[in-house]
Amino acid sequence: MTQEWSEDELEAQYHQPKHVEQYGVEPIPAHLKTVRWFDLFAIVINFLINPATILTAGMAVAAGLSFWAAVAAQTVGCLIAFTAYIAMATVGVDYGLPGQVATRITFGITGSRWITSLLRSIASTYWFAFQSIAGSLIIVTAWDRWSGRQHSVLIVSIVFSLGQVLVAVFGYDWLKSLSRIALPVKLTILACMIIALNRSGNPDFHLGRVIHYSGRYGWHWPVFVVWMNGMAAAWLTMITDAADFCRYSRSREDMWVGTIAAAVVGTLIASLIGAYGAGATLGANANIFNVVTGASSSGLMLLAIVVLIVLENWTINVLNLYTGGLSLANMFEGVGRFWTTLAIGCAGVVLSTQGAVVQGYMQYTTDLGNLFAPIAGVLLADYIFVKHARLDLTALYRKHGPYWYWHGFNPVAVAWVAIGLSIYLWTPVVYVQSLTTVALTGAGYFVSMRMLLPHFNGLSRASRIAPSEAQTVS
Repeated sequence: MTQEWSEDELEAQYHQPKHVEQYGVEPIPAHLKTVRWFDLFAIVINFLINPATILTAGMAVAAGLSFWAAVAAQTVGCLIAFTAYIAMATVGVDYGLPGQVATRITFGITGSRWITSLLRSIASTYWFAFQSIAGSLIIVTAWDRWSGRQHSVLIVSIVFSLGQVLVAVFGYDWLKSLSRIALPVKLTILACMIIALNRSGNPDFHLGRVIHYSGRYGWHWPVFVVWMNGMAAAWLTMITDAADFCRYSRSREDMWVGTIAAAVVGTLIASLIGAYGAGATLGANANIFNVVTGASSSGLMLLAIVVLIVLENWTINVLNLYTGGLSLANMFEGVGRFWTTLAIGCAGVVLSTQGAVVQGYMQYTTDLGNLFAPIAGVLLADYIFVKHARLDLTALYRKHGPYWYWHGFNPVAVAWVAIGLSIYLWTPVVYVQSLTTVALTGAGYFVSMRMLLPHFNGLSRASRIAPSEAQTVS
């Protein structure tokens, strides 16, 4: 499996169409690693500037936080998660691997398929459906106001979702091209929205007043930490996919610059926009898109909002489908990336017809964070401190090899995920559940492995990877 597969060979093996990305669980050959920092920046920042992040910032203000407290909660929460994200993204840069294949070194070949990949497939499908419904609601609101008639959210959601699936199945190159086009258009429209509010004639909408909105609770820590932890939990679900976006990157430096810059700038922009709408209405309306459409009767502004939502959903949901497809490909290795992405897309389209997906947003986000926080702790501790950032590429695809552990599972990793889930549930919210769980779970796993490695060959041989072995196909 560690040979360099050509695209023609993969196309024939998986019966995939021409002109789509052929690589799924296979390592990316060195000659295809040409992506520079700006393309990665465009992909990640487009992923962060999305309806969910914008609306969540508005919801934080509506819940009582001040304008700047909501922005800070979102930004700090994202940076907590991206610290872990960047560490795992190096697997993609160094080895050309998708993140789910890399989790085999920690959870075992079978454990990776039926724990992390299964959970990520579910998370990708949910996030795709949520973004589609959230975007469709905004599109319908603008469309209804412009036309004077009511339109079906269900029909718009289905059509909208199918358009996103179309881009995702073509793969990374289409995503890269879409991101380059979408970013300047999105930033321009967002700026026009803020200008429109400032020129609406309502003094409450002026920039000077909005940024000084203090909310009911201001910076009250128990409220602040709920929203900060929610943001961290949401983005921790991406840790197993960090390598997916970076495996075509030219170097670690390109990955670091592109990803860190995108995380900071993207979260700030999305949070500022979302908090602005809620602050302008004194916390009464968490949806800035509703605020703008209510304040402006311009058909051009309504059209611009529709264009913005279409681009936002395409850029983030293509990534949701892309990573979900790679997760499913890790579960079913004999199926090509094109087909697994299509399968995730079909499931997401069906789920996007269910309105309860939006109503249960905070609960679903919390539940997913409950699971991915301990997974993140175990992955980080194992890859950085136990494996010393080295892996045997050949063994990742070999049954009964070093990463087979016991019946394909690493029982220590599985046990600490279960323990970590308990830690998350028992940790008071004010102690930042996500960060505390990652730290304690990772520390517990590391200590356990240090104690058990000398006594169990199934554990120790997975950690005895020589530097020469680690560079098999890097």
